[in-house]
Amino acid sequence: MKALFVLGLLLLSASVQGKTFERCALAKTLKNLGLDGYKGVSLANWMCLTKWESGYNTKATNYNSGPQSTDYGIFQINSRYWCNDGKTPNAVNSCGISCSVLLQDDITQAVKCAKKIVSDQGITAWVAWKSHCQGKDVSQYVQGCGV
Repeated sequence: MKALFVLGLLLLSASVQGKTFERCALAKTLKNLGLDGYKGVSLANWMCLTKWESGYNTKATNYNSGPQSTDYGIFQINSRYWCNDGKTPNAVNSCGISCSVLLQDDITQAVKCAKKIVSDQGITAWVAWKSHCQGKDVSQYVQGCGV
């Protein structure tokens, strides 16, 4: 009985943690979903962005206290502007989705929203990209991945 309880806790823990992509698997997924070269942004830049925003983790969240909002998922998409989490005051929801969709292991909807963000504001909408990727050699993020 104790073993089943421990197994249950491990499974629950895994479901809360979400999927953390292996680097090359994510590179291939992002390429297949049309991000390589989208609006002039290379796949290596998308990979750098997701590394620094979420560590390639689909369940990553980050609460922002001022102004109150939360960043969700592998791209850390913000609830004030892009999705609806039901708790962010004056949310705009420009992607027209629930923020919970951004936490799914299937990142298709997250990519669709990321495309909208880059179309509206450019890659500089992401602070982590500006801090860690802009003007840097980001080729390492796709090196050896065959993409």
